[in-house]
Amino acid sequence: MIEYVVPILFFLAIGAVAGILLTVASKFLAVETDETVEKITEALPGANCGGCGYSGCAGYAEAVAQGKAPTNMCKPGGPEVTEKISAIMGVEAVAAEREVAFVRCNGSCNATTDKYNYIGTPTCLASEKFYNGKSACRSGCLGFGDCMRVCDNDAISIVNGVAVVNPAKCGACGKCAKACPNHLIVIRKESQKVIVLCSSVDTGKVTKAACKNGCIGCRLCEKKCSYDAIHVNNNHAEIDGDKCTKCGACAEACPVKCITILPECVK
Repeated sequence: MIEYVVPILFFLAIGAVAGILLTVASKFLAVETDETVEKITEALPGANCGGCGYSGCAGYAEAVAQGKAPTNMCKPGGPEVTEKISAIMGVEAVAAEREVAFVRCNGSCNATTDKYNYIGTPTCLASEKFYNGKSACRSGCLGFGDCMRVCDNDAISIVNGVAVVNPAKCGACGKCAKACPNHLIVIRKESQKVIVLCSSVDTGKVTKAACKNGCIGCRLCEKKCSYDAIHVNNNHAEIDGDKCTKCGACAEACPVKCITILPECVK
């Protein structure tokens, strides 16, 4: 009988000692957590989109708790989250201007043609790797909806071959911008209403042959602007949102109508 009892007691003793050692180790080796960081993390939406400029919600929460970041950088959370974080930090809530995603392309099926019939994997990423996509415009929207699939707010749809963002639903997380292989999607301030609906940097002749709606770099918009808010760089018109007064002179002068004034967002 003793040959059974001794081993059992031996293993019980080992288990007891191991338990004591683990308990002691957990006390001495425990990593202290900052309650402020935990509270801020709980207040955040948990999107981990990186739109704030940090690796994720935890990284942003830590930066705010340490006073290294303002409380209004969570774009998906908006003013509501800003107020919660500001309350936790005991500071006044200063809401940042709302931002939304925007697709810099108007190369619809009516404006451009396909240079071949693509029958490969139906994603923008796969299509782009095959001679820059099937469209005659190598800078345009590939139309397979990679941006649409990563959007958590159902804010993007494919309309007539081009991705379109519904600003009322957009949280400006930036996931769509990262998913677009042609880098057509940018995050703009909601107040920036005058937009160039093109990303092509080809010469005017090449762009015009590829897309009827593409910027041809003619500089008429630049000449008509009285506020020095628009310039043509690398065959492409670019608008300085800080100088733009939304007068619409550039849009009116554009011969291909690739400059547009966006309507007010209806929330």
